[in-house]
Amino acid sequence: MLLELVVSWILKGKPVGRVYDVLTSVSSGVLYQLPRLFFRSIELTSYIYVWENYRLFNLPCDSLWMWYLTFFGVDLCYYWSHRMAHEVSIIWSLHQVHHSSEDFNMSIALRISVFEVYISWIFYCPLALAIPPPMFAVHLQLSLLYQFWIHTEVINKLGPLEWILNTPSHHRVHHGRNRCYIDKNYGAVLVIWDRIFGTFEAENEKVSYGLTHPINTFELFRVQFYQLHYVWTTFWITPGFWNKLSVIFKGPGWSPGKPRLGLLEDIPEVTGKEVPFSAPMSGSLQLYAFVHFALMLGFYEDTFADQSVLSQATLLLRTGYIILTLTSIGFLIEQRPGAPILETIRCSVFLMLYRLDYLKPFIPSLAFAFEILFSICIIYWGIRSVRQLASGHSKQL
Repeated sequence: MLLELVVSWILKGKPVGRVYDVLTSVSSGVLYQLPRLFFRSIELTSYIYVWENYRLFNLPCDSLWMWYLTFFGVDLCYYWSHRMAHEVSIIWSLHQVHHSSEDFNMSIALRISVFEVYISWIFYCPLALAIPPPMFAVHLQLSLLYQFWIHTEVINKLGPLEWILNTPSHHRVHHGRNRCYIDKNYGAVLVIWDRIFGTFEAENEKVSYGLTHPINTFELFRVQFYQLHYVWTTFWITPGFWNKLSVIFKGPGWSPGKPRLGLLEDIPEVTGKEVPFSAPMSGSLQLYAFVHFALMLGFYEDTFADQSVLSQATLLLRTGYIILTLTSIGFLIEQRPGAPILETIRCSVFLMLYRLDYLKPFIPSLAFAFEILFSICIIYWGIRSVRQLASGHSKQL
């Protein structure tokens, strides 16, 4: 991500994204990882269960052709998992988190629904009938790592490689809301599946990123649950039992009387004059949010590093503090009315956990500096909160 930032400055004279949008993306990545503090990976757990109880073959791990077979198998399963995430409304309500940004940079690779992993594992289970879990685990991780670098605008088309591999150009198309780019280029490492199954589209016109109907928010939990709420409300107002099921299992663009995936004409045309939704943040507030987010990441990394020696109470309290920080930063980004009060509470919780040794300084020499910094923040945001409450009370009078 840092390399992408430097290259973007050199080539375009500007950063690859906006600070508050990057914070929203990385926040989603943090939230996605938090359940791993308490639960084993459902992808590997379910895979191992099927392998141990239902496998049809005992294939060798030390054979080169088996590694090739696993590579193609994982990539094909990912293609169908990804395609269904766009074509089944309830899965799209999770996957839309990844497409919600109107920027396109490597931080977007981290913008994932916290619940999506609880669906995607289903598509890999057929591999467990033959392929040993260690081989599957390696290829799954390599596939995810490969997909990180293709979220960028600083790499142009890659010549003959475009025929075989999923490249940044192909993935830019996938994130486009242009009509001709909708539901295209689902591949992970290879683009051959899209060519075979008719979902390939080359990058020919300028890409307009984001959802066809932007949700216009940077607040983490609204990004995570916006579409789920939409499906829930649509389910209840739609008449008829089969229509209600269709709201869940047909495409996100479906409604009674339309094809399974909806009508392409219902998607707003891209004019090229679209202005991305922006946050009303001053430069100083962006710097404040970035610094406190970076401090939170330090405690986040420290928590995962010491996971095996920390008590359940410590893990729960640290997780609660991390979620509180992500929520408060979202409120600050959008300048929500409750932002000063929530930030006062967050800084107070930090000092309390810090004094009780539930949060330990990842840089011991800065322990006193942390206390001073957060004490100042409590005073500042506390004053802002009192003024806001007094202002609201006077308006009511």
